[in-house]
Amino acid sequence: MLAMEKDRGNDREAARIASAAARVAGAGQPGWLKALEAEYARRARRTTAAVRLVQLLLLAGMLVLWEAAGRNGWIDPLLFSYPSKIFTYLGTTAADGTLWPHLLTTVTETVSGFVLGTLLGAGLAALLWRVPFLSRVLDPYMVVLNSMPKVALGPILIVGLGPGYLSIVATALSVTVIITTLVIYNRFREIDANYVKVVRLFGGTRAQVFRFAILPASFPAIVSALKVNVGLAWIGVIVGEFLTAKRGLGYLIIYGFQVFNFTLVLSSLMVIAVVAAAMYRLVSALESWLTSGWRER
Repeated sequence: MLAMEKDRGNDREAARIASAAARVAGAGQPGWLKALEAEYARRARRTTAAVRLVQLLLLAGMLVLWEAAGRNGWIDPLLFSYPSKIFTYLGTTAADGTLWPHLLTTVTETVSGFVLGTLLGAGLAALLWRVPFLSRVLDPYMVVLNSMPKVALGPILIVGLGPGYLSIVATALSVTVIITTLVIYNRFREIDANYVKVVRLFGGTRAQVFRFAILPASFPAIVSALKVNVGLAWIGVIVGEFLTAKRGLGYLIIYGFQVFNFTLVLSSLMVIAVVAAAMYRLVSALESWLTSGWRER
């Protein structure tokens, strides 16, 4: 995943450089510079296409190998199933409508945990920066809460909030809020003091320092935290569904394990992987758009 993110970052940087070169070329630069820019853009597109092709071939190769291993008995098909059986099962459950309520339930819980966790974490980080005394008081508690296994909080949340949506979202929040707060708050503290001095020099208040110096300089770190929270929100929701849900993809995994239907288990995992990857790509696109706007400002 880190390698894919690095590739996407390189692609975005190449596109940005190419765009800048195009603007320079359009401002009356020689024709050879235009040709150089065009060649650079073509090479960047070819590299991106090659990366995508290799990724697709690698995925296809793994699926083919898995299919052959399952059908030829190289692996136990009862435990590991194989792709055609999984796709047939998913097609059947999608056609008869039994898959969609579980998928909708889990996605709703995950999006709720993701959005609330990001907002609460960012808000708490801003509060800790605004009130240094509060930051010093809460620092050891934040460290303890971050190191505590979140699964251990599940039974307490279920008893306190009841089985269902609230306790599952609360489990997701227990995973996302603390780490978001720590990441963003540490970024606030690492901002170059010269930025703060400039705003102070012009008579800025502490709120204006945060608005014009701290927040803009921290913006890339904040939007990057969104991508981290995608995975954390899924972890929290699936753990919560393991403990209490009667509907959802986590429930299907537990049910499939109980009845020894590992095709159901792997089908649910495949759906989770696809939806989580789609959410990650959406957040990456949002990050590119927001970061681009931030750079222009």
